[in-house]
Amino acid sequence: MRALTIAATGMSAQQTNVEVIANNIANINTTAFKRARAEFSDLLYQAERPQGVPNRGGQNAIPEGARVGLGVRTVGVRNLHIQGSLTQTGNPLDLAVNGRGWFEIVGPTGETLYTRAGTFNKNDAGQLVTPDGYTVNPVIIFPNNATDININESGEVYVTIPGTPAPQLLGQLSLATFPNDAGLEPLGNNLYRETQSSGQPVVGVAGDTTNGYGTIQQGYLEASNVDPVKEITELISAQRAYEMNSKVIQASDQMLETVAKGIR
Repeated sequence: MRALTIAATGMSAQQTNVEVIANNIANINTTAFKRARAEFSDLLYQAERPQGVPNRGGQNAIPEGARVGLGVRTVGVRNLHIQGSLTQTGNPLDLAVNGRGWFEIVGPTGETLYTRAGTFNKNDAGQLVTPDGYTVNPVIIFPNNATDININESGEVYVTIPGTPAPQLLGQLSLATFPNDAGLEPLGNNLYRETQSSGQPVVGVAGDTTNGYGTIQQGYLEASNVDPVKEITELISAQRAYEMNSKVIQASDQMLETVAKGIR
């Protein structure tokens, strides 16, 4: 009986759906986290009676046939790169991107990774790094005697040095944009990797609105874009769908049991 296998694909799909929702809810307070959405498509259809074929020779074609679907499958888990709200922290090394753009990070193997979580700090060498110690690119090194840090919307990093009348420019942070942000590969630790689907990054200056770059906001962090009310609503919907597919399996099993008893 096909209903058993069809309902089984439905339960598997809804299990994936619940797992995606669970991950969204678990990261509701993760800086710059982007919620995900499971996407599905129907499987092949088995033709019981093809449409457009006449019943007999010389007759008109039948208007519609009989095709039975064979279930559902997961085609992807899409990360929705919608900007979260900006939360003020007051920490001069907390940076948020207001608009499009990704900070460039030098990963543990030397490859360039990308993040929107600007929870930066200084390491023992005075370099600007992520909480995991990965260096921000371009490299910014703060002098030991710097007393004040100011980062403007264009990403220019200024510090005040005792005995120096004017602030000193240390460097400028850049931002990268992609043709398809959804194609980036999430690695965990708020990091993403370039893929063939994302396209190659285009690196530019923050605040260049002509080319679509956002601005850098010092003392702010981007919050997760997870909406708890929406997630709970979708969780209830996924749970109901899972239960309905389970009911189909139970009904199919009872039907098979009835047939088996009749044969005896």
